[in-house]
Amino acid sequence: MDFTLSEDQRALRDLAARILDDATGDDALRAFADSGRPYDEKLWKTLADAGLLGLGLSEAAGGMGLGMIDLGLLLEEQGRTLAPIPLIPTLLAGWVLDAHGTVGQWAWLPRLLSGEALLSVAIDEVGGVDPTAPGVTATADGNGWRLDGVKVAIPYGEQAQALLVTARTDSGPALFLVERNAKGLKIEGQRSTNGEPQAMVSFAGTPLSGNAVVGTVEEGGAIVTALVQRAQVALSLRQVGVATEALKRTAAYSSARIQFGKPLGSMQAVQQRAADAFIDVEAMRSTALLAAWQIDQGRPQAADIATAKYWAAIGGHRVVHSAQHLHGGMGADVTYPIHRYFLDAVAIGETLGGAQPMLAAIGAAVASGQTEALA
Repeated sequence: MDFTLSEDQRALRDLAARILDDATGDDALRAFADSGRPYDEKLWKTLADAGLLGLGLSEAAGGMGLGMIDLGLLLEEQGRTLAPIPLIPTLLAGWVLDAHGTVGQWAWLPRLLSGEALLSVAIDEVGGVDPTAPGVTATADGNGWRLDGVKVAIPYGEQAQALLVTARTDSGPALFLVERNAKGLKIEGQRSTNGEPQAMVSFAGTPLSGNAVVGTVEEGGAIVTALVQRAQVALSLRQVGVATEALKRTAAYSSARIQFGKPLGSMQAVQQRAADAFIDVEAMRSTALLAAWQIDQGRPQAADIATAKYWAAIGGHRVVHSAQHLHGGMGADVTYPIHRYFLDAVAIGETLGGAQPMLAAIGAAVASGQTEALA
């Protein structure tokens, strides 16, 4: 399988890199962290003006009609630069409304494309439940619905004008568009390991109209599964950028750092540790690209998505720990730039979940014959 980038893909990656490089950097990120702002509004508008917020939207919706691999180029650049922007929730919300939303729900898309409106996805719940089998309930109420339960760790949940919420109905999982001014809705800010703003949202009989359902209730299970799979692959692709840059910085530091009269990077133990990290990065990259390609082909594989998640979580963990250790005393300084990569990788790994459940999911899919042989 050849994942060599096309000329158009290289141009897309280079455009994203230029925009994000101009707005980030160690000093800029330090200043942003001290500013108290939830995200970089100027950078967000620049991405919108460049059309990059519409990469995954259809041309009919004003987007470019590109797939997960192309989105991954932008997400990898975000991971490399640690750009503080609500990219993944926006891309996910835009895709699901474009692909499954009603005509009324499509009205959000121009506002998303312009950067005017933020939407987020409410998937995670307390207890690490299967995100495709939500605990939040949606009860039919006349021509509408009522939501009850709690969602946690919603990225940019306080800033979003509306949330796409997964919930359980009598017919199975479904997805609902909930505006932030809905009655019985309580939003409380949370702060993640890497400083990204998140929110806990409580629903107490929150009333919704029948038009709040994204797609139909009967299609809900497939829509929720597709949304969760895309979210997991998107995080895996972003983690590739985080780990790649952490390793690159470590290589530069260990090559310049003189220890016992010679460069730290010339020592065999350091070289072996860095080589192991490089193998982890390439395993992360190849498994994430495979999962993204399968989504683009319309035949996502649960085992391969779980494999991408596994490598993003455990590989990212090993790479950033190696990066900190090989930085020596500087790696223990929480104000030193490499620590930001450590925090981002840990946050992504925690969002994806533990390694053992992923291995169990891979084994179950293989044992039950639910995997598809590579062509």
